[in-house]
Amino acid sequence: MAAPYRFQPDLQLFVVLETGRRMVRPNDGGHVLHNVSEAEIRGRQSANAEILWLLGQPQLEDYLSFVKDKVIGGAGIDPHSLADEWRAANDVYYDLEQSEAGAADEAECLPLDPALEPLAAALKADPYFRATFDTLPTEIRMVELDKLIVSQKHIACLFSEERARLLGATPEPEALFRFCLPLDRENPPVRIQRLSSDRYLFSSESTDLRAHEPALLRRDQLANIGSFGPIAGVVGLIVGFGSNFLTAIRSDTRMVLHNGYHRAYSLRALGITHAPCIVETVTRKDELRIAASETVSADPEFYFAARRPPMLRDFFNPALVKRLAVRPMETAVEVEFKMRSWTTTDCSD
Repeated sequence: MAAPYRFQPDLQLFVVLETGRRMVRPNDGGHVLHNVSEAEIRGRQSANAEILWLLGQPQLEDYLSFVKDKVIGGAGIDPHSLADEWRAANDVYYDLEQSEAGAADEAECLPLDPALEPLAAALKADPYFRATFDTLPTEIRMVELDKLIVSQKHIACLFSEERARLLGATPEPEALFRFCLPLDRENPPVRIQRLSSDRYLFSSESTDLRAHEPALLRRDQLANIGSFGPIAGVVGLIVGFGSNFLTAIRSDTRMVLHNGYHRAYSLRALGITHAPCIVETVTRKDELRIAASETVSADPEFYFAARRPPMLRDFFNPALVKRLAVRPMETAVEVEFKMRSWTTTDCSD
């Protein structure tokens, strides 16, 4: 097989947490679910302490607020200097609109190596894949990383660089596929706290932590639930992670990177030019609302029609990025529920 592309040089309500393929009941006092070693956890904590911020992109207010609230010592940084550096990067983008107009339309989206088809078939059979990509036309392609349009303004650079180091500079095609589209993966630790009788808080250093769709479950789907009487049904309010696949959304000749920013950055840092990626195709704004983030679906013209939108390679342009030391951050999902019961009376004659 060819080497990867490279640059030359009564309902009982039950809150459950989905971690991988296990369902774990929360502990009232809060606990951490470990799938990785303590050393790896500490490494991740330190890796998240520095980010690359893509300057010159809307909105300036986002940058000023982030620095003030999240960056170490940010409250003491002169906002005039921050606005000046943002404006300078915005001027660079103006120049790129002239010199690189239409560059995003030239992103390569190539067929997958036939030797990787068994891995692609296993991916398509995975329940996470089938549940996530069940509506729009979807393919697995080799996409050009440099020209992927980006909507995310920052990347945890140390974390990404560590991922790149672990992968290695010359991965085998199968290893590259599994890195981009993993079926077996470690889930970050999650802390679960019971705040009150009807409120729970889930928190993790992973930005991928999110609420899932509620599920109505049968009694036989969950074991070891104590109850003072027969159970009529179980409502599961599920908190977990996304499918964790490198994903792009394509419209005509452009592709917006949707998921897997840290992996895409890691590969680009290694000098790898193309990577296996799930590509969803949209042809209408209603389809975009289904597939894309709120940022992209709210302003599709900026990403799919601008002369020179922000692209992944911009994170490697010193004139467009700033490295920021940030305070430790967590993603939190709060679950609150209410239960009511009453009796109705039929008063019709």
